[in-house]
Amino acid sequence: MPRSVRVAKKFIEQVKAAVQRQSYPRQKDLAEDLKLSLATVNNFLNGKPVNCLNFIELCNRLGLEWKTVADFDFNSSNSTTVAENEQPLDRSAEPFLNQPEAEDFIYVERPPIESLSYQTLCQAGSLLRIKAPGLMGKTSLMAKVLSQLASQGYRTVSLNLHYAETTDLTKLDKFLKWFCVSVGQSLGMLNRLADYWDEQFSTSKMNCTHYFERYLLAASDSPLVLCLDEVERLFPYDKVASDFFGLLRAWHEQAKTRNIWKKLRLVVVHSTEVYVPLKVNESPFNVGVPIELPEVTPEQVQNLAEHYGFSWDLAQVKQLMDMVGGHPYLVQQACSHLKINTNVTLEQLVQSAATEAGIYGNHLRRYWWIIQQHSDLAEALKTVVTTTGKVRLEPMQAYKLHRMGLVHLSGNEVTIGCNLYRLYFCDRFGFN
Repeated sequence: MPRSVRVAKKFIEQVKAAVQRQSYPRQKDLAEDLKLSLATVNNFLNGKPVNCLNFIELCNRLGLEWKTVADFDFNSSNSTTVAENEQPLDRSAEPFLNQPEAEDFIYVERPPIESLSYQTLCQAGSLLRIKAPGLMGKTSLMAKVLSQLASQGYRTVSLNLHYAETTDLTKLDKFLKWFCVSVGQSLGMLNRLADYWDEQFSTSKMNCTHYFERYLLAASDSPLVLCLDEVERLFPYDKVASDFFGLLRAWHEQAKTRNIWKKLRLVVVHSTEVYVPLKVNESPFNVGVPIELPEVTPEQVQNLAEHYGFSWDLAQVKQLMDMVGGHPYLVQQACSHLKINTNVTLEQLVQSAATEAGIYGNHLRRYWWIIQQHSDLAEALKTVVTTTGKVRLEPMQAYKLHRMGLVHLSGNEVTIGCNLYRLYFCDRFGFN
């Protein structure tokens, strides 16, 4: 068996379709299920060589016969280093499979969030913080805003921290080198760590600062908008996280007095509350402009339905929202399904929504699989789905369930995210 293998070119679209068929809306979700890095999954889906055992595991999870889709007609011995260590050069591949770049996804605008984000990043040395659970449209929002800024001549980089290998996250020096090289690659700039990284007499944070100040920022008079997505990937690594986030805060403060740093505009995107212990004056999470993406309103659901060709009245909108709330991903899944399956009515879709045979079956089963791996989350979710009002959970349990989008967080208390989740998990736990 070769050490590395890749998806044959003629099967790439089939493999990507399998990801959607298995209800993995993001590459990150597939990576987390299999405990692989986002870079490995991204390489696999784009026909780049990956470790053979990882290739087989990915195919099995997606219901594919690995020997059928594999391309053995390349020199795997020369590709081993690439398969195991490469960071993908093409950062334009977004981790959301159904987000703005996909033809079947419609981003639901939630004014004035879009204009506020754009206006904030037009300001020198600005910092924007975007928070919302998974599948709420954070990445889509930033793709829209970055595209608008790029059209105005700004340099833009969107870097998802799930592209970092786990080994990159455990040591500050290694992580900052990966960070610098990744930003440079996104800008089409050469790796010049050897010229700016003083291993003997400087610190990792100073080296990283010099790399930005003397190379990445100095390369152009245009502002650089740097969007860091999924920053919660760093949260479990307390020391690296506190040093890195402290560095971002220091850069933001530098912009108040130094022109070179006025060119840097930072965006920090995360799914839930920050639980890393950070000093008040060393945190980027208590400065800048905060934005929380809300659920969509009935009027926005109605507009989305119109895009799919449906003239729903508010009663029909309420019928769907009583089941899935204002979750944009769940609403769009319903609209898309009804457009394709013209023999299915909205009433039928809602009636079967929380069942294994319903349109959300794969989506719900994926969450059920995750919950089963964590007994503490299972017990916490049992409490939530059997309580009609708010309930207080242990902080880490609330954090994890909220990040997944299964619950709403209000202060120190949570409620179930929508009736779809209550009905499905009550049945799974045997409460029906």
